Amino acid sequence: MENKQKLNINQWAEEDRPREKMMKKGADALSDAELFAILIGSGNTDETAVELMKRVLASCSNNLNELAKWDMHNFSSYKGFGPAKSITIMAALELGKRRKLQDTKERWQITCSTDVYNLLHPLMCDLPQEEFWILLLNQANKVIDKVRISAGGIDGTYADVRTILREALIQRATGLILIHNHPSGNPHPSIEDKRLTAQINQAAQTMNIRLSDHVIICDGKFYSFADEGEIV
Repeated sequence: MENKQKLNINQWAEEDRPREKMMKKGADALSDAELFAILIGSGNTDETAVELMKRVLASCSNNLNELAKWDMHNFSSYKGFGPAKSITIMAALELGKRRKLQDTKERWQITCSTDVYNLLHPLMCDLPQEEFWILLLNQANKVIDKVRISAGGIDGTYADVRTILREALIQRATGLILIHNHPSGNPHPSIEDKRLTAQINQAAQTMNIRLSDHVIICDGKFYSFADEGEIV
């Protein structure tokens, strides 16, 4: 029987080594599979690290957002993927998400529903359950803070009106935007979503706080109550 040995990156032909390629040509010259191969270091007895990562990426349509939803169980179905490699990939994807979320020196200004989506999508796109967040705004529609109100099961989450208004009052916000995600991928609001929006809008008006929008976020799409004329 042929004795196959696992090859690490240092044993590859020099032109096939992604580390050397990155040093000579820059990170932009590497494919996603090559970048991940640098992180995991070796493949298995049948595949190089690059070949293994090509197969992993192909199984999620080469979509890094989909890969970011994987846990250790997903990776463990591939030969050569133990806990260390799985955690390394998961950590790298988490750092990418955090980079998107890194606060800028200038406060975000919300001018439309797309701004809300761009701000919260990196935070919510991979969640397996619903979470309810709010954006607190000043008079210039700049974000004072983003606050998670609650997290629930796959079927929904609960948002307490008093908690939401208390956060707005404590931080002296004059504007408010509601955000929650739909893990199902369907961005359209439920009857309960519409009822809750109307309830919060009415309560906010009594406190002289403007409810600007309620945005339902899915991965790659969203629904805006304001855009649909459902917030008066």
